[in-house]
Amino acid sequence: MSKFKIDKTHYKFNPHTLKYEKVVRDWKFYIGRISGVLAIGALIGFGFFFIYASLLQSPSERRLMEENNSIRAQYKVLSKQLDEAIEVMNVIEERDENFYRVILEADSIPMSRRTGNYDFTARYRQWDDLSASSIVKETTKKMDILNRMIYTQSQSFDELVTLARQNEDRLDHLPAIMPVMNKDLKRTASGYGRRIDPIYRTLRFHNGMDFSAPIGTEIFATGAGVVTFVGWKQGYGNCIIINHGYGYATLYGHISKFKKGLRKGTRVSRGDVIAFVGNTGKSTGPHLHYEVHVDGKPQNPQNYYYLDLSPEQYDEMIRIAANSGKMFD
Repeated sequence: MSKFKIDKTHYKFNPHTLKYEKVVRDWKFYIGRISGVLAIGALIGFGFFFIYASLLQSPSERRLMEENNSIRAQYKVLSKQLDEAIEVMNVIEERDENFYRVILEADSIPMSRRTGNYDFTARYRQWDDLSASSIVKETTKKMDILNRMIYTQSQSFDELVTLARQNEDRLDHLPAIMPVMNKDLKRTASGYGRRIDPIYRTLRFHNGMDFSAPIGTEIFATGAGVVTFVGWKQGYGNCIIINHGYGYATLYGHISKFKKGLRKGTRVSRGDVIAFVGNTGKSTGPHLHYEVHVDGKPQNPQNYYYLDLSPEQYDEMIRIAANSGKMFD
């Protein structure tokens, strides 16, 4: 068989001579062709690398991303827990301001001192470059506020303890327990504030707190003092009033009978039995009507049970009293 040799000679038409002339390719031509191919290959390779770097992650990058997401999630959980802790401290501060410091006549603590002002501090700028800088700074700020609140409240309690020791006699005289045995709170009937009159069915202000209890249930003096009234009082039926000194007085209404020997001028101590629950006067059922007065003005009795109730019981009693829209007298 015969073999044919392919002629790879290239010709180019010359418009000046009107002839096809043989193209002579030297080493520069081949170097240029090779350089072009390499350049195109480099561009294609760079394109693939860019796509890989942009869309695909290495194992270490994926691990770092997962760790960052986990840290971000943990910061969110921590931030929520700090919110809850700050809310608890707000409740403690409210009781401290409106109850303990009032009772002991201590100066109020400004809110600016309790929480501080961290809005314009430079200490949070160190996290500006973090991808999660916002949540890191906010969480750290909440922690600073909580620490400030705890520290200030601790100082407040130290101050109150000192005042309490200095005012031991005064504290003995302040009304500080419930006037009937009510540990399970089932006898809490109606609270202080605007209530529906059980007889006239109109809305009026209830100056005390009602405790439903069977006739004959013991009634206790809620603080040391001197009995200033024993007898019948319009609207209250059989009634006792005790002057505790320091501007405090308590009233006990709708009594069935008084303790034997109790009369005007009798000195009593906190916890002494002074009378028994009844249904006398303007009353729609057996109960005790109890009032606390400071400097002649009625106060909410629920603020004066701090020796009887835990914080949980106190909150539950407030809830029960607030939900009772109708009073017994």
